[in-house]
Amino acid sequence: MKSDFYWINEPQHWQQSGTALSVTTDAKTDFWSQTWYGFKRFSGHFYGCEVIGDFTFQVKVKADFSALYDQAGIMLMTDEDHWLKAGIEFNDGSPAIGSVLTLEHSDWATGHFPASADVFWMRITRKADSLRLQYSTDGKSWPLLRLAYFPASEKCRVGVMCCTPERAGLVVKFEDFLLTGALDKELHDLS
Repeated sequence: MKSDFYWINEPQHWQQSGTALSVTTDAKTDFWSQTWYGFKRFSGHFYGCEVIGDFTFQVKVKADFSALYDQAGIMLMTDEDHWLKAGIEFNDGSPAIGSVLTLEHSDWATGHFPASADVFWMRITRKADSLRLQYSTDGKSWPLLRLAYFPASEKCRVGVMCCTPERAGLVVKFEDFLLTGALDKELHDLS
């Protein structure tokens, strides 16, 4: 793992061992802005680094999601008003795959996760002002989760995130961090 990763909203309990990061979430942590609920929260745990230009970032995530809005995955941000988070979020009694894109106001796109959510992979590719978001249930096949516009900027931050808006104590393990130049594959190439 790169040594230039740093915390935004560092949790009370975390440990780094080689290329793995284990986190236990603090109470009432979240990233959200305005839409539907009318509040703004920027208290979730983010561990990331600064990047310049186009890139691909991917990570393996392990967690036991059980309480409403438990969430973990990846995140990209330029500031508190411009960011994207994606991964598993527990809602309606089961884990779902989804993403929240915030360009001052948050949106939330969510759907059924087609496998056990205790282990999954997330990948994000930035290419100019576009984001390609993918997930994997096996680390081999990478379906498209979202293609989105995101304002181009000289640099931004990318990394992992986890939150528990309704409780504390979700234990998340992030492994196999990979940050490379942008994978410039065809949009429906699942590799």
